[in-house]
Amino acid sequence: MLSNLWINSRKHNWNRLDVLVRQVESTGIKSLPTSEIRELGILYRQTAADLSAIQADPSSRTLAQYLNRLVSRAHNYVYSGRRISLSSLWRFFAFAYPRLLRRLSGYLLAATLISVAAGLLGSLIVMVRPSFGVMFLGAQRVADLDHHKMWTDSVLSIKPEAASGIMTNNITVCFLTFAGGITAGLFTLYSLFNNGLMLGAIAVVCRQHHMALSLWSFVAAHGALELPSIMIAGAAGLRLASGLLFPGMLHRRAALALAGLESVQLVAGTIPLLIIAGTLEAFLSPTHAPIALKFAVGAILLTALTLWLTEAGRTRTPKTP
Repeated sequence: MLSNLWINSRKHNWNRLDVLVRQVESTGIKSLPTSEIRELGILYRQTAADLSAIQADPSSRTLAQYLNRLVSRAHNYVYSGRRISLSSLWRFFAFAYPRLLRRLSGYLLAATLISVAAGLLGSLIVMVRPSFGVMFLGAQRVADLDHHKMWTDSVLSIKPEAASGIMTNNITVCFLTFAGGITAGLFTLYSLFNNGLMLGAIAVVCRQHHMALSLWSFVAAHGALELPSIMIAGAAGLRLASGLLFPGMLHRRAALALAGLESVQLVAGTIPLLIIAGTLEAFLSPTHAPIALKFAVGAILLTALTLWLTEAGRTRTPKTP
């Protein structure tokens, strides 16, 4: 039998959910700010879990009927579909996405620090044991560097096909880094560490063969968007892992659902960035265009990305969350 103390401790959540549902029923879902829509979803899942517990108690039929009606009313709005339009995409990228990223900036910082630390480790290992760099590049590519030839030159002859392959590969890497959060973050950590280690090792190998400028001029343009995208995907994976490992006051299922929603939104925002990066990596980065132009494009893109993520959505509130 359920205790009155247990019921009283949850009444506030049920009443709050009822208030939100009544507001949506009278003025529509668009009348709620983003924070209350998120609260609506959390309260719905908590109440649904409470309903399961109450239905197991035969003496609480009246309360079960009330909560069943409440959950049914809330379900229609929590899982209601919304058509994707150009205006909704604009609101997402112009307002919602940068706000979400700033709110979850701690995860982005953690992902960045892991990658930087791995990059430094990879650099140190190659300095001490140069053969370590061959593990990432392969003997043939290292031999090409001896002749001052970059392995990236092969991209020039297959630009359209290369662009498609690069985009697909980059999106796959970001998706796997994000999805790795469901392994309690272990695969996400591995992916971030491995990418950082590889970049650090390759950078030192190129420097040892006096090809550092060629490497960084190749990376500059597309890397300004590609590398931050990988960090954001890592942040999404870490956010997903936190919902699984640290549910806090929520039920684990509700915490994981909320973390999944936020992490999916995070990684979705990287798709247009990766499309632009893949195009640049195929059509600009490997070309013989002036090095100054490549660095200038990278600087402009990185500045624009930084301004978008740090400043967008600070003053105006969109009508639709």
